[in-house]
Amino acid sequence: MRRRTAATAPRACVNGGHGQAQAVGAGLYSETDSARLFPKGTWTHPRRVGVGFESGHLPRDSKGNTTLETSPALGTLSMGVSPHTCNVPFNNSRVFLVTVYSSVCVLGLPANCLTAWLTLLQARQGHVLAVYLFCLALCELLYISTLPLWVIYIQHGHRWPLSPWACKAAAYVFFCNLYVSILFLCCVSCDRFLAVVYALEMRGRRHQRTAILVSAAVFLLVGLVHSPVFKMEHSDTCFETLPMDRRVAGYYYARFTAGFAIPLSIIAVTNQRIFRTVQLSTSLSAAQKAKVRLLAIAVVAIFLVCFAPYHLVLLIKAAAFSYYKGAEDPVCAFEIRLYTVSVVFLSLATVNSVADPIIYVLAAELTRQDMCRIHKGWKKWSTKMDNTKLTCSKDSEEARSPMSLTNSYAFPELGHPPGPSPGAPEGLAEGAC
Repeated sequence: MRRRTAATAPRACVNGGHGQAQAVGAGLYSETDSARLFPKGTWTHPRRVGVGFESGHLPRDSKGNTTLETSPALGTLSMGVSPHTCNVPFNNSRVFLVTVYSSVCVLGLPANCLTAWLTLLQARQGHVLAVYLFCLALCELLYISTLPLWVIYIQHGHRWPLSPWACKAAAYVFFCNLYVSILFLCCVSCDRFLAVVYALEMRGRRHQRTAILVSAAVFLLVGLVHSPVFKMEHSDTCFETLPMDRRVAGYYYARFTAGFAIPLSIIAVTNQRIFRTVQLSTSLSAAQKAKVRLLAIAVVAIFLVCFAPYHLVLLIKAAAFSYYKGAEDPVCAFEIRLYTVSVVFLSLATVNSVADPIIYVLAAELTRQDMCRIHKGWKKWSTKMDNTKLTCSKDSEEARSPMSLTNSYAFPELGHPPGPSPGAPEGLAEGAC
């Protein structure tokens, strides 16, 4: 009988911060056992790191040595308990993650800086869509600035070597960037939906002020939703809770539903209507229709490739937790089997920082004219010769610069010359640009 109570004592201590008092009160073991197992002043609060404990929060003997493995009564507790969070093979993904994060940082930083500059110039001309793209570029730049911190974290074996505040700030930026990007893709789809499908009705009603208010609401909403990140307890790892608990599983369900399923429905419906409207249009040429469809395809492709796999993994993990009813051993084994896939899909979400500027700005035909204007302005500034005029090409002289487009046209236009196409209603031309 004494052997049974001694074996159950550690479980009571793990489940509650004051396990000794709880176990004695419940009659699980005697006061004598209590004094032998937990001498006065040698037990401190355990805090979970995955399925292990943080250093300094283990049962200790009178000399301050950890008794987790040496105490016979606690021997069963050390089995399967590791500070390395389910013994996940973090080292197997170290080179891959460092390579991906470094590449995104090197490529995404200049690309998003250029995107932010070009879209800012467009926004100053009153273009509605440029507001969303500018905010998206700023968000990507903020996330890219945290990638070196994640590289340091990975190189240290998924142990956070910096301050706890730095971990919380980096995690906060990651979560916010993920869902700000998703919501801005929805904004782009909705804006083009109104400009194309309801071209006549929305003519003159799409205002830049509305886009600014919507963008501010997106930042505020996402920021408030993820603000509890700063209230979470810090551990050796940085927001890698393995195996998950009931709260994390519920959070995964919420992220999949509100952060992925609902935006997916919005993007699918709006872009399907854009495709249908453009296809039925008799005033646009085949080339113009293809260019309008290209941007719609780009939005859907970015969303599905970068965000769908990541959120599907979240759903699968939460479903596995529910299926195993929170049992740590099977949940932990499932996490280990799914770890490699999770790493790959997380990398796809990070690659989104490079995909946004490439598809929305650098792929546009008129970007070459923008580059010429940038070079022109830079040379004027460096040489202080205001009267110097550079000629990029005959086409760029004849074509109307996108920097001077009026607000009757949307941005960006993937290769479509500014101005309404012959025979096209002006409202539809607005949506096609």
